[in-house]
Amino acid sequence: MDKHYDVIVIGSGGGTKLVTPVAQLGLKVAIIEKGPLGGTCLNRGCIPSKMLIHTAQLASLIRDAKRFEIAINGEMEIDFEHLIHRVSRTIDDESNQIAPLYEKNPNIDYYPHEGYFVDKKVIEVGGERLTGDKIFIAVGGRALIPKIRGLDKVPYMTYQEALRNPKKPKKLIVIGGGFIATELGYFFSSVGVETEFLVRSILLRPEDDDIREAFQEAFAKEVTLRLGCDFQEALYEDGLITIRYKDGNGSIKKAEGDALIIATGIKPWTDTLNLEKTDIQVDEKGFVKVDDHLRTTQENVWAFGDCVGNYLFRHSANFEGEYLFRTLFQKRSEEAIFYKGVPHAVFSSPEIAGVGKTERELKEAKIPYIVGKNTYAASARGMALLPETGFVKLLFEKHTLKLLGAHIIGEEASNMIHMLILAIQMDATLNDLLRMIYIHPALPEIVRNAARNAHKTLT
Repeated sequence: MDKHYDVIVIGSGGGTKLVTPVAQLGLKVAIIEKGPLGGTCLNRGCIPSKMLIHTAQLASLIRDAKRFEIAINGEMEIDFEHLIHRVSRTIDDESNQIAPLYEKNPNIDYYPHEGYFVDKKVIEVGGERLTGDKIFIAVGGRALIPKIRGLDKVPYMTYQEALRNPKKPKKLIVIGGGFIATELGYFFSSVGVETEFLVRSILLRPEDDDIREAFQEAFAKEVTLRLGCDFQEALYEDGLITIRYKDGNGSIKKAEGDALIIATGIKPWTDTLNLEKTDIQVDEKGFVKVDDHLRTTQENVWAFGDCVGNYLFRHSANFEGEYLFRTLFQKRSEEAIFYKGVPHAVFSSPEIAGVGKTERELKEAKIPYIVGKNTYAASARGMALLPETGFVKLLFEKHTLKLLGAHIIGEEASNMIHMLILAIQMDATLNDLLRMIYIHPALPEIVRNAARNAHKTLT
């Protein structure tokens, strides 16, 4: 006999936004998760990677200390194996604390198995069949593996394995040029691993062009960077990995190492759900099709997070989950979801953060705009950092002076961007930024100076 629930949630990453809060309203909830509770972010993504990157940042600071008249005598040693085990243990402890909380709530049933549809409204999980008044798909994604001849015979890592591998490579090859690739590559390079990047096109393609170009120039000083690679073949013999590729001139080149990370994109887990048994449609890449209420093409089924592909961030998945809870359970509403300003950050070196439109997007949309830029070095606090790279770039609509986009490269970019996220959320203008009182000397004065430079273009 089928077990019936008010709500079924498939996936425990962003899906957690609809488990305990819904159960606390007195509704019966089933949470289905085949892997560790907490999803990608907790177990194999944002959190463990940032814990490792914190060590990388400290290592970079120590290595660079001589620029600040600090002499470090002796060779810096990093206990790589202990570092990986410590971070993994911390993450596992966090994940393992979730199930007992669910068990204490009589309105939550946790199914630690893979779930899949056997009919439009029936999900099979662990040998049982479940039905629900409302079903939410939040299965997330996994690494997309490119088609390179011989790659299936090579012991490569994705982000999932790289974050938990206690064996420190001597020479690492990274295939990919996005967020995940540049963050992992930065970590390994900073802890003393010789790192070579093979990138099909350019680094961080979605970034504002000024930011991307500055990052690429700075990053190339820390790693070996090969752009415009046309991959031909992957080989593995006697512990040595070889990647053969054509460079921009069509010449055959090769990269060799004892470890390989593949970070070329994300593929949704939707292929495990048996969706052909339902009316739920996906696009050509497998992402679930949803409308502006996150409704799928089947009644009473919603989807959100990475498996939808609107934005591949945990903070956007949280935003979507909170929207669904608010409009479907807390206070029913027909409001559409509105992504006013979805921010992002790249925790590499130099750090990057951005929100809103890029200059390229404004040009393509033929929106008149003005630009304000200011470097870290041209500020009181910034001078103390002795930055080789770092600036704030602000984009304002030319007539209304409303802030349309903000982009930062440099130290604490992921913190600095928050004042500009709020500015975009509140429809703030150039004049609003100019009227603020900024703490002196603090890094946000760089934002003020960029705004002042934008104002100069009006006169």
